[in-house]
Order: sequence, then C-alpha cells, then structure tokens
Amino acid sequence: MPKATIAILDNPSEEDHQAIVNPLLAFNNAQTGDDGYEQIAIMLKNEAGSAVGGLWAKLYYDWLFVELLFVPENLRGEDFGTKLLAQAEQIARQKTCVGIWLDTFSFQAPGFYEKNGYERFGTLEDYPKGRARIFFRKVF
Repeated sequence: MPKATIAILDNPSEEDHQAIVNPLLAFNNAQTGDDGYEQIAIMLKNEAGSAVGGLWAKLYYDWLFVELLFVPENLRGEDFGTKLLAQAEQIARQKTCVGIWLDTFSFQAPGFYEKNGYERFGTLEDYPKGRARIFFRKVF
C-alpha cells in the first residue's frame, strides 16, 4: 500500500494551502532561522482619505519584495511612483535589508524601474504569451 497518493483539486481550500505552506516554512526556518517576515504598505490617498493606489511589499530574508505598485492614471506623471519606491527603499535601508526586488510585465513599466536604478536580473518570456515577466533588483 502506498504511503501517499496524488490528488488534483478543482477548488483547493485555504486548509489545503496551509497543509503545504506551514511545513515548508518550518523547513525553511530550520535551515535559515527566522525569515523576519513583515508586510509593508505605503498608500496613496485621495482628498477624501480613501486609498486609490500605493505600494504593497513583504520584507523577508533581508530583502524587501515589492509585490504591488499602482498609481491611478489621473495621478501619473506627478512622480508618485518614484516617491513610493523611494519610501520603500528608505524602509528597506532602515531595516538593514540587502536590497529590493520586484517583477513587472513588459506591458507595464520596465523602463520606470530602470530609470529608478533597478537592474534587470531575469526575464520569463511568453508570460503572458507574446509578452514577458521581468525581474528587477536594487542592491544597497
């Protein structure tokens, strides 16, 4: 009798996700020590105080990972993206990070990140098909 079987789930639950992530995190921590995980949010708010965009990041393993960065179209060209990145960089430096990394699509803003001093370190071609996912980093 096999010790395990493989099951493909159509609608996996959060419990299914936790069954994978929890032992993986425990293994990683046993290898490297505490990852120092922390979420970072730098929000853009309108005059009414409502969030309209911003930067969402995760700090772990001495790097800050920018997961999301969004500036609404009506605020573009006013350097909000650059200001959000600068704030994230300041936080990363204060927390003694090695650097920041992020990814973007070829149809989003790779030139924006290059203009802000980020170095391309990888490209996944045809993701989505005919486009690319591009990985950037800035080492302090």
